[in-house]
Amino acid sequence: MESLSISGKQWIYKKFDSSYVNFLKENYFLDEITARLLSIRNVDKEYIDSFLKPSIKNLVPNPNCLRDMDKASQRILKAINRKEKIGIFGDYDVDGASSTALLGNYFKLIQQDFEIYIPDRKSEGYGPSVKSFQKLIDKNVNLIITVDCGTMSFDAIDFANSKKIDVIVLDHHQSEINLPNAFSIINPNRIDDNSNLKYLCAAGVCFMTLISLNTLLRKSHWFTKKKIYEPDLINFLDLVSLGTICDVVPLIGLNRAIVKQGLKIINLKKNLGLKTLMDVCKIENKTSTYHLGYVIGPRINAGGRVGKCSHGAKLLLNNSPKESFQIANELEKYNSERKKLEKDLLNVALNTVNKSINDPVLVLYGDDWHEGVIGIIASRIKDKFNKPTIIISLNNKMGKASARSIVGFDIGEAILSALQNKILIKGGGHKMAGGFSIEVEKIEKFKEFIIKKFNKKNNVNFKKNCLYLDSSISASALNLEFYKKIEILAPFGSGNPEPKFLLEGTKVIKSMVVGEKHIKSILLTKDGSNIKTITFNAIETDLGQFLLNNRTNIFDIVGKLSLNEWKGEKNVEFIIDDISVNKTHKI
Repeated sequence: MESLSISGKQWIYKKFDSSYVNFLKENYFLDEITARLLSIRNVDKEYIDSFLKPSIKNLVPNPNCLRDMDKASQRILKAINRKEKIGIFGDYDVDGASSTALLGNYFKLIQQDFEIYIPDRKSEGYGPSVKSFQKLIDKNVNLIITVDCGTMSFDAIDFANSKKIDVIVLDHHQSEINLPNAFSIINPNRIDDNSNLKYLCAAGVCFMTLISLNTLLRKSHWFTKKKIYEPDLINFLDLVSLGTICDVVPLIGLNRAIVKQGLKIINLKKNLGLKTLMDVCKIENKTSTYHLGYVIGPRINAGGRVGKCSHGAKLLLNNSPKESFQIANELEKYNSERKKLEKDLLNVALNTVNKSINDPVLVLYGDDWHEGVIGIIASRIKDKFNKPTIIISLNNKMGKASARSIVGFDIGEAILSALQNKILIKGGGHKMAGGFSIEVEKIEKFKEFIIKKFNKKNNVNFKKNCLYLDSSISASALNLEFYKKIEILAPFGSGNPEPKFLLEGTKVIKSMVVGEKHIKSILLTKDGSNIKTITFNAIETDLGQFLLNNRTNIFDIVGKLSLNEWKGEKNVEFIIDDISVNKTHKI
């Protein structure tokens, strides 16, 4: 089936293997739709059990499978025994804040002295520098652990070595063959790492490090000698799942177990800072991956984008109700400021798209574009045009860039390649996102390089503006029983997207604007029933205008199921992603 929608997308059904569907139904007692969804996801037969019932116990490997892990945890153990002060150098995004807080909260529980440092996005940029390391050393730090950064920090690590300070790198970004001369570098994306954990975010790498360290402390009877309770690492999965969802790493393997268990911990509200932010955001229902990615994450990020870069980490480390409330409210204010900046800059950036609209990779730039929001703008434009997008903010003769990619094109690897070809000053990233610094005079050269790289890698058929559907359903499927069947495949996210369904033959009864830019609708279906729907961020789109102003056309909708819980009642609603007018239907 192919259909052209209001948003100009082709609707295409995903393919599945009928024989595999029958195998799943017969051996795992799954119904037709759940078996089909599992088949679409190409889950190998040997991993079906762990996919359907992901658990930390069954999926976490020996942490020492990560290269340098034993060496790193032994060095941290040595610092603990010697009562050395440990510096934690984190990135300013959610994964960096989560990773920083993860280590910091663990150290608090075992009464280990530590100091955190989050660089300022605008004045210091990404990753360690000689100046930032000097600031940590000035605070009597004897060991530095970098989280969510450090893999490419040659100069800063050489400086630390000259000061006799060991550096341990806990990262997940793409690496070159040559690595900095750190004491140890734990990064599943090292070329020489054989852990098969490339999908972990930095918080996931930190969690594995804590498992290794905790084991060493237990085996040496450290907890008994010090009369300190051994921390239950499961309680830290709230922070690990937050970093995992917000860094948009694939929800496969161990990541599925991390998020599944992590959501349970989040809903217990053990982390005061996280709980306070949830209260400020008025999250009243059970927290979901949606809340992490689209409500909590943007607010923690907002500190790094338009406010104080350390706010996110400090909130997640905080034990004071008063301070937590203050920081959470400031992050809420920063997030509102971020939204305005984003809206204004998006309009400016979209006005520059026309001259490069036919390019397979969009490289857009302008003077003094706010560096705190160019990553979000890259993501918005990537989603709109289904093309890798790079946004560059120019300042004098220098440009700072954020990049977002689509499935099938590794933007982190492409940035590293450009760095190796001396087109960029510095840069890095992973498959779906990255950033770099570049001289303005080399932007056109970079543009040619990245497009050539894309065309060379383009053995996958990148279809423009396609919306892939899992199945069609009837209005009667919008019930709790069907929703629970779909939830067997959760958690959803990158690598395991929420199933998209087609519902044919609907008509608007009523539509209204909610929350400034979302649209709630009641639709009449061809079987005579009414369904409740919501369309997010739709007020200024063709989709939103159609729902608000159309009372005559009959149309098909595509979207996802959502569980709305209010005052003990549970109702299944439909989240509309797209609409196609269908003149053949009658109601």
